Amino acid sequence: MPVTHDQIRAALERLALPDGGTLVSRDMLRALSVDGDTVRFVIEAPSPAIAQQMEPLRRAAEAAVLALDGVSSVTAALTAHTPVASAPGGGQGAPSLKVGGHPKPQQGPIKPAGVARILAIASGKGGVGKSTVSANLAVALARQGRRVGLLDADIYGPSQPRMMGVTGRPASPDGKTIEPLHAHGVTVMSIGFMVDEAKAVVWRGPMLMGALQQMLGQVNWGELDVLIVDLPPGTGDVQLTLCTKAELTGAIVVSTPQDVALIDARKALDMFSQLKTPVLGLIENMSFFTCPDCGGDHHIFGHGGVAAEAEKLGLPLLGALPIDLETRLAGDGGTPVAAGEGAMAEAYGRIASGLVQGGMA
Repeated sequence: MPVTHDQIRAALERLALPDGGTLVSRDMLRALSVDGDTVRFVIEAPSPAIAQQMEPLRRAAEAAVLALDGVSSVTAALTAHTPVASAPGGGQGAPSLKVGGHPKPQQGPIKPAGVARILAIASGKGGVGKSTVSANLAVALARQGRRVGLLDADIYGPSQPRMMGVTGRPASPDGKTIEPLHAHGVTVMSIGFMVDEAKAVVWRGPMLMGALQQMLGQVNWGELDVLIVDLPPGTGDVQLTLCTKAELTGAIVVSTPQDVALIDARKALDMFSQLKTPVLGLIENMSFFTCPDCGGDHHIFGHGGVAAEAEKLGLPLLGALPIDLETRLAGDGGTPVAAGEGAMAEAYGRIASGLVQGGMA
């Protein structure tokens, strides 16, 4: 069984600091992530001077976590805290890093170093499962050997921290570069890591654009085959910024088969057309429900609407995903269903395989 965040914190609580307290009680633990049997975290010292004295503690912290069952590799980085600029919305940014603000002038489209493709997952309206599809597709691609990043660009309603089971605040050793978190083989970044979960992000359009620019250009994404961007619903500032300011490979539109959802999905498709962004295909989510008692399939939200739309536009239907209790429970629990075994994991695996074979991921 994989080690849990609570077990790691408990192990680190046993390491006392020379001047009292622990790494956990003194809030010096950052960017804690568990990826299988690999654990990564950052120790943030109160000042550069104190950081120079903490190398023995860093090694002791690695040894304490490595001694836990289910852990075979531990990496603990040491950084120093500098004055923090408050992030709009009530939370705090990474050390000496202000989140949001007006975007900076750029000479051309953003293409993070080392990222081969940027793939946007979009929807015309909320509630169709776009974020669920994004998280599970990222995990499914990682399970097929792809190097995958997941950027939660839904600034007002970030859900990837919960769905991917990632907690903690990203580190920023130099106040410019942001170190992302990792989970289930995926490199993850979300505005939800940077602000208090209970606080609303009350920003105007330019601040959204500035935050997206930061998360694309200042995050240390490393070498990735594909960066999946979970867009907010609709056709607003974030979509416009991504399509015009980033070197986007293409977009996938998620919709349920019902007419109301398809009306808005068509608007999303038209937006990408206007912005000259290729649409790589459509995914029908909540396509049907299989009754656990009778075994019959029930088309609660209609049937075939997305398939018909894809055929009309000459676009591929990448997959049809059912309403599934296990998927919802897995997402709420922080372990996407695609990370396990079963029919839903296989369904996401087929979509991922199609993207890889088509050269899209």
